[in-house]
Amino acid sequence: MKLNKISPKDKKIFSGYLGLSEHRLSAYSFENIYIWRELYDIFWLVIDDNLCLFFRDKLGCFMYLPPLAKEVSSGVLDRAFSIMDNFNSRSAVSRIENVENEAIAQYDKLGYLRNDKFCDYLCQRSDLAELKGNRFKSKRACCNYFSKQYDFKYLNFSPKYKKGCLGLYERWADERKAHNQDTLYTGMLKDSGSCLRQLLGSYKYLDFSGRVVKIQKQIKAFTFGFRLNQKIFCILYEVADLSVKGLAQFIFRQFARDCGSYKYVNIMDDSGLLNLKKTKLSYHPAKVPAYIISR
Repeated sequence: MKLNKISPKDKKIFSGYLGLSEHRLSAYSFENIYIWRELYDIFWLVIDDNLCLFFRDKLGCFMYLPPLAKEVSSGVLDRAFSIMDNFNSRSAVSRIENVENEAIAQYDKLGYLRNDKFCDYLCQRSDLAELKGNRFKSKRACCNYFSKQYDFKYLNFSPKYKKGCLGLYERWADERKAHNQDTLYTGMLKDSGSCLRQLLGSYKYLDFSGRVVKIQKQIKAFTFGFRLNQKIFCILYEVADLSVKGLAQFIFRQFARDCGSYKYVNIMDDSGLLNLKKTKLSYHPAKVPAYIISR
């Protein structure tokens, strides 16, 4: 049984399997899979016309997504768990992540255990782009303040901005760590930086969209996202200089305006961080459940 290490040329294969159903979780995108390459060995294979995707690091091996197919059989699941068990010193490590709410009944019926994972947040794109009403009054005020107080340029991302984006992220992360030295939080900032480097290094191979804001020739904010399907666009990164009032709200609104062909924007999960959860909930999203399946 050949395990294939993921590469940019696999996007067409993945797109075919990912397109068999309409997904709402941001994990169901080749872009959001590929950027984890620096942190995991990522490999895949097809079992009985089911695409199976595995992530492996020093802690063990798990499936980042359930098998992708029109219909998943118990036999495919047994073989997938067997592959994971061969890598893992303890079978309890073997698991399937990012199972969607629409599919969970099948796993319940087959006798698997389920645990909640952090949900994604799904917003009406028009809410983010227009910021109408009292619900978004403070965010409108922030955008207006930034627009009036700063001489800026809002630009499409170009690879020539790579160094500036990485530099901004490092400064932003250092400031975040200075206020929160929790080991889990600082580890997540490090992992996010690794994924950003992978995104920027592979930008020409992947279907990301990006924007930057420059003030006095310096990049002060950037954002990146990707198409999930015809209805949903996902915003993966939004980083802004914390000293520039209103900039974060401004670039978020502008990027949502640029996504005019989509009805919804997935703003990802909160990773269990209370401050991030509060920020995301301030945009009044719907929750998209996700589950982890084990035996």
